[in-house]
Amino acid sequence: MADSPTPDRVLVAGASGATGEELLSVLRPTDLPVRATTRSYANVDTLERHGADEVAVADFFESADAVAAVEGCDIVYCAVGTPPGPRHVIGGKLVDRTGVINLVTAAIGADVSVFVLESAIGVGNSKGSLSLPTRLLIRGSLRAKRDAESALRRSGLTYTIVRPGKLTSEPPRGDVVVGAGGASVSGSIPRADVARVMAAAPFTPGARNRTVEIVSRDGMSNAPTDRVDIDWDDDRLTTGHEHRRA
Repeated sequence: MADSPTPDRVLVAGASGATGEELLSVLRPTDLPVRATTRSYANVDTLERHGADEVAVADFFESADAVAAVEGCDIVYCAVGTPPGPRHVIGGKLVDRTGVINLVTAAIGADVSVFVLESAIGVGNSKGSLSLPTRLLIRGSLRAKRDAESALRRSGLTYTIVRPGKLTSEPPRGDVVVGAGGASVSGSIPRADVARVMAAAPFTPGARNRTVEIVSRDGMSNAPTDRVDIDWDDDRLTTGHEHRRA
């Protein structure tokens, strides 16, 4: 991280998605200036109401849009993803690959301090945590996310890759089980808990340059095989900081 006690600005890429909106809610009470991105001007007012200080309309298939989005940001939270549809099966040009790689490349040029990427259980060496039928159903997006993860690891950026299990819209549980990468945990987790883990990652030394898998304790589908304890430093997200808004 940079030496300054407070980052100049953080970017929430994919803020109009379900996890992105949860990230805005987590970051809202902090003193972290937040730039959010969306592909549609129709979402700008909504994102501002959710807590974004500024909103950029960007298409991350365009490298120039990625460069503009990360300019002046110290932290990038990347929650972009492909909406449900046939491209999850057939792959092709997916934002999960092309868009994320464009953001990673832009972050290198912008000297971003930390890049936090939302991936998924089932990607790469965690494929054993998904059944074969499920893997076949979303094989295109799993390959795209695998390529994006690899690009981030090779980038030289400080990073955390978060692979959540099946995402739900339930209230946050707060009891997150963390696997050390690989087919270590499986199950489900509320998006609100994923957002809190992602938001805390840049301030958590134990999460730097790591790939972790997360599920909620209530959502575990079997016993974890390689659990790791990470003391998520969420003080920056709650206590000790005045709210930016009344």
